[in-house]
Amino acid sequence: MNEAPGTNRPVWQAEADHPELCEKLRQGWVEVIDPELGFNILQLGLIRDVKVDQDQVTVNMILTTPFCPYGPAMLESTRIKAEDAIQKTINLELGMEPWDFSMMEEGLGGDWGLW
Repeated sequence: MNEAPGTNRPVWQAEADHPELCEKLRQGWVEVIDPELGFNILQLGLIRDVKVDQDQVTVNMILTTPFCPYGPAMLESTRIKAEDAIQKTINLELGMEPWDFSMMEEGLGGDWGLW
């Protein structure tokens, strides 16, 4: 999977044709914090893809663990922040890709002695 330069996150499909929409989404999502880890969903690399088809925006998101106790609340916050940011209905898909520390933004894992 392609990654954005200077980060460990994948390039979203929507970034090529809808960069302004992606920027608005990022601004909203910086406020969605994982309460256990203390980082936002972008820093953790939980947003795996954003696609725009016609008027539909589909967001693929994963959780840090399959049974994350905060998962439902984080998913709902992610959807609400996205809809508020771009004024469109969001189709939020929960991906099954396993999360690991390498998905975090560069430099964040250093605080935990990971690299």
